[in-house]
Amino acid sequence: MRTRLAVCLAASLLTLSVASSAQGPDSADYQHGGNQVRTATPIKHIVVIFQENIAFDHYFGTYPYAQNLPGEPAFYPAPFTPKVNGFTPELLTHNPNAANAGNGTGAINPFRLSPAQAATADQDHDYQPEQQAFDDDKMDLFPEYTGSGETLPGATVAEESNGQVMGYYDGNTVTAMWNYAQHFALNDNSYGSTFGASTQGAINLISGQTNGIVDSIDAGGVELADGQGGYTLVSDADPTDDMCSTTSGARVHMGGKNIGDLLNAKGITWGFFEGGFDLSTVNTNGTTGCARSTLSTVTNTVKADYIPHHQPFQYYTSTANPNHTRPTSVAMIGHQGDAANHEYDINDFYSAVQAHNMPAVSFLKAPGYEDGHAGYSDPLDEQAFVTQVINFLEKQPEWRDTAVIIAYDDSDGWYDHQASPHINGSQSSDDSLTGNGQCAARGMLPGINSNGKPVEGRCGFGPRLPMLVISPWARQNYVDHTLTDQASITRFIEDNWLNGQRLGGGSFDALSGPINGMFDFNMPFPMNRRLFLNEQTGEPLAHN
Repeated sequence: MRTRLAVCLAASLLTLSVASSAQGPDSADYQHGGNQVRTATPIKHIVVIFQENIAFDHYFGTYPYAQNLPGEPAFYPAPFTPKVNGFTPELLTHNPNAANAGNGTGAINPFRLSPAQAATADQDHDYQPEQQAFDDDKMDLFPEYTGSGETLPGATVAEESNGQVMGYYDGNTVTAMWNYAQHFALNDNSYGSTFGASTQGAINLISGQTNGIVDSIDAGGVELADGQGGYTLVSDADPTDDMCSTTSGARVHMGGKNIGDLLNAKGITWGFFEGGFDLSTVNTNGTTGCARSTLSTVTNTVKADYIPHHQPFQYYTSTANPNHTRPTSVAMIGHQGDAANHEYDINDFYSAVQAHNMPAVSFLKAPGYEDGHAGYSDPLDEQAFVTQVINFLEKQPEWRDTAVIIAYDDSDGWYDHQASPHINGSQSSDDSLTGNGQCAARGMLPGINSNGKPVEGRCGFGPRLPMLVISPWARQNYVDHTLTDQASITRFIEDNWLNGQRLGGGSFDALSGPINGMFDFNMPFPMNRRLFLNEQTGEPLAHN
């Protein structure tokens, strides 16, 4: 039986390979839901794992070299592993933040955080403090403006002060991420579309546009007058209509289009899957509804599984599911016209894939304790989530034409040495990148209702963030230096499924660089590109 199955599978894959080769890598048809969906590349399924609050140097500053101390998961790079734009010896021993007295007690060099120090303080990652930390691109005031500290095992006084913002992990803690970079593709020149916090990053991911607030409640301090009669979002706020949103804090509703609108218009299946979205589920600790929560044994913190301001499609009338209505069936997940309106729980993603009803475009958001956000989550819990998802996908027949993108919503204010390119300017009271009230850049994008005139509050690009592509079609052990941002993911979706259609209305997708350099679409059909990792340690499993 096993031999027959292997022969049948090999024959099926050969048939698919020949068909794909005949069509060419730039044009491929795929049967999906009874309709032929043409894509510009061999990628038929994209899964965006959108995590929280990590700067590039915080995870990859010393890649590919780890200290490999006793008792820690080991990491040794493959021969000829390319280096990244990370920490130089000078940055590690004579850092400009250590030399700037304005940082007070926190004026220290970058320091290694061990696996035992996975639980750290949340740093300040708001729109203006992040610009102030850049200090006109001198990158030397992170402890002063974004640093925050808490007790760490074995840490110095400075490392437990605002100097904690200078901490970084290596491959003995973020072991899975480094192993994925070894076997697939990593970009070291990718940025937040703008400066700022989680909500802005999530909305930039799907629309490239944080301008266009059309309704708000208690939003003082999170919305900024855009200079054209409208408002731009510059901090975290919950969706106005989500039944799990705050009743006392800031809430906003956005206008304009998002990528879901474009996918719907073309009949492409898609979904946003977030932990805790199903309010009927009861966790093992007895919590349910909007209060579903999980204890992290790493941070020793109980955190809500569902976080409303991490769900960007809830801000738009066209793509919202404010009452968390369940899909009518697994077969309807991802499809237009169902009551769930493309918004689901993370468990629904597993159900859909197992039923071979995998949407063409899927966005995944971990339950709070696994999303990587310092203060209530951590790299070890995040690693468990990411490896579980990818190990699962690699066992599916759809893996042959799937790409997983690991990306982040913001930097959390963690120190990164690389100043971002000045792509989009702003001159408001909340801007400080190049001077008080100034974010000088080469241009300014319009807003959604500004009649083509530039709007304030979108200073960008923001801090540098990690981006990885895991796919049979990804380049192997490759570091891409192409300039990209969060909306580059939107651009790939537009280019692959929508014939290059753009959102318009001042979206960053018009400026975003492509991620195609992280793929090799000219390789022979990649039948065996899989990497299974231990979900606790991030180390490769023996059966790879």
